[in-house]
Amino acid sequence: MRRLRRVKILATLGPASQDRETIKRLIEAGADVFRINMSHASHDNMRERIRVIRELSKELNHEIGILLDLQGPKLRVGEFADGGVDLVKGQTFVLDSDARPGDSGRVHLPHPEILRALAPGHVVLIDDGKVRLHITEAKPARAVAIVDVAGRISNRKGVSLPDTEIPVSAMTEKDRSDLEAGLNEGVDWIAVSFVQRADDIAEVKKIARGRALGLAKIEKPQAIARLDEIIEISDALMVARGDLGVEMPLEKVPGLQKRITRSARRLGKPVVVATQMLESMITTPVPTRAEVSDVATAVYEGADAVMLSAESAAGKFPVEAVATMNRIAEEVESDQVWRAVINAQRMAPEPTGADAIAVAARDVAETLDVKAVCAWTASGSTAFRIARERPAPAILALTPRRATARRLSLVWGVHAIVTKDADDIDDMAVRAGKFANREGFSNAGDRIIVVAGVPFGTPGATNMIRIAFTGKDK
Repeated sequence: MRRLRRVKILATLGPASQDRETIKRLIEAGADVFRINMSHASHDNMRERIRVIRELSKELNHEIGILLDLQGPKLRVGEFADGGVDLVKGQTFVLDSDARPGDSGRVHLPHPEILRALAPGHVVLIDDGKVRLHITEAKPARAVAIVDVAGRISNRKGVSLPDTEIPVSAMTEKDRSDLEAGLNEGVDWIAVSFVQRADDIAEVKKIARGRALGLAKIEKPQAIARLDEIIEISDALMVARGDLGVEMPLEKVPGLQKRITRSARRLGKPVVVATQMLESMITTPVPTRAEVSDVATAVYEGADAVMLSAESAAGKFPVEAVATMNRIAEEVESDQVWRAVINAQRMAPEPTGADAIAVAARDVAETLDVKAVCAWTASGSTAFRIARERPAPAILALTPRRATARRLSLVWGVHAIVTKDADDIDDMAVRAGKFANREGFSNAGDRIIVVAGVPFGTPGATNMIRIAFTGKDK
């Protein structure tokens, strides 16, 4: 199951892709990680999908990662006496704590924390920004607003607050229940929605206690304002362009995508570009030219992964969507311009031994034109650091921990293999060469780079680099 590209493909499972045969076809088409969206999945449904994925991983001898996406708080208006109202530009409209059905002049906002946090001048977006208001008067139980963008509001429509920091956790009781259920089933990554501050991702990591890694979804202006501290504490990030484009001007999203991607790479944190990448393939078997260009842009930027949402979860052509994304990525990565762009994005390493070794491995590998950089890693940190450097040769991660191999399925360019730890330095080099040959990255007599930490099995102790020649794979 060797991939002929470095960027990974994250596919969302849903009604169109939850049977065993379709999931198998998605893996064969190129899916590296599956996303289970807990906004639409029950615990029983989640467990069944995980069981099928794990069985297929074993059957295909290829480690597939699983990302559990927590729903996060859902902020909504209450209900209307007539099911909805049409607002007119310039009119006054009130959001309040009164639970009675709404009318043309007011509606219940069943979130007292929002009413307490609103202030004059704050913008309120309803139904994904289709209706826009701004607050002129705010009290703990009542906020008066003026309609800036007219439209219809109906029962339970979503509310977005780009200017308001809401003093609530990113985790609801449902999220806590979903998180524990997912951890008990051995998911590899946890995606945290509604992140506003570093504490939101820290809360999830505290509960996970290393059983899964935490991915922060960047979808709110408050997260952009604290981007550096969120990246610092997160294990990975997602550019959640859908919600980001609701709460911020659409024209700012492409620049933010580049900023988030480069900031994450600077610290060696994987970054996923998501939302509407091949949106038209929900209903048609081929994408638009603009969508192809969008996916290609993410690959040129050096994103670790690109994600399919409704395309693979609910669309008519889930397998075709993955296969199309796979072809786009392979084509981009065969372009000489891609390698030039990737090299131009290189940043100064962090002043650590692991980063120094990773940079040295990249430079030696490219100077000698070696076929693979083989990293012996228990925790995966060595492979993360090498991937940060975006070396030209393939990256093989050799690990005794299956959980580590699955987590690395999200990381740029890493082909993970589960094997027992090396006995000594010679065994480390010999077996790395055999695996490189067996997986199709090299032939007998080719040079490889071997990176490891001595003593073996010590997490975070990357301190050795060796040039070796591959022998015959017996």
